[in-house]
Amino acid sequence: MSLQQEIIERLGVKPVIDVDAEIRKRVDFLKEHVKSSRTSGLLIAISGGIDSAVTAGLCKRATDELTQETGQPYMTLGVFQPYGQQEDIEHSYEVAKAFGLEHTVETNIEEAVDEIALEVEHGLKNIGKPRHLSAPGKGNVKARTRMVMQYALAFELNLLVVGTDHASEAITGFYTKWGDGAVDITPLSSLNKRQVRQLAARLGVPQSVLDKAPTAGLWEGQTDEKELGISYEDNSDYLEGKEVDPAVRERLESFYLKTEHKRSPIPGI
Repeated sequence: MSLQQEIIERLGVKPVIDVDAEIRKRVDFLKEHVKSSRTSGLLIAISGGIDSAVTAGLCKRATDELTQETGQPYMTLGVFQPYGQQEDIEHSYEVAKAFGLEHTVETNIEEAVDEIALEVEHGLKNIGKPRHLSAPGKGNVKARTRMVMQYALAFELNLLVVGTDHASEAITGFYTKWGDGAVDITPLSSLNKRQVRQLAARLGVPQSVLDKAPTAGLWEGQTDEKELGISYEDNSDYLEGKEVDPAVRERLESFYLKTEHKRSPIPGI
């Protein structure tokens, strides 16, 4: 078995999907986990990007159906988490409106992140290595701070924290360990980016979100494809078992091998 076949099998990506069937399967998956965990619903951080928009749409369907089927109130809480002033924050609100989310909250992470960064810089200075926190380092702090706030809200409201990671991110390790990768449940994990976009179109994700360049939003000017040096089209082709440029294959497989620690259980002895 080639490494490509091994990766595809491990991540569970299909070469072709039935969009309606995939939506149904993932809504049912969310419903079953809410019921089995005896929680009151789902929490989804809505960044303004396509992945969280699709996840929000699936969550809202799941909790609406649970409410209707059981007669008990289940909720989807949409959380907006800007760092200071977020230029595209209106896209997060558009997603919430498009899916009729009755429960939303905005938690600005700027003060918490800046205080953590300051304390880290004090620590570096104290061991004789003075420096400002790097942009990627501060980006990781942002992702982890967002998750701390999500879990605090989820604990108080008895909700499951829902992740937005999918196979196109898993293959490259393009998420923050113990940040956006630290969740209770991931309903998109076996889809590649192209397939996520297919679900988005069927669910009714706002056009403003469909049209924007994918970004983690961790520092100014950052985009996924620019940072990785690989397009999502090539990434999706690879995960569908298609032939891709040898340089693309090599780069994807290099990312996969280098980031294995993110997908594996914590080692112990």
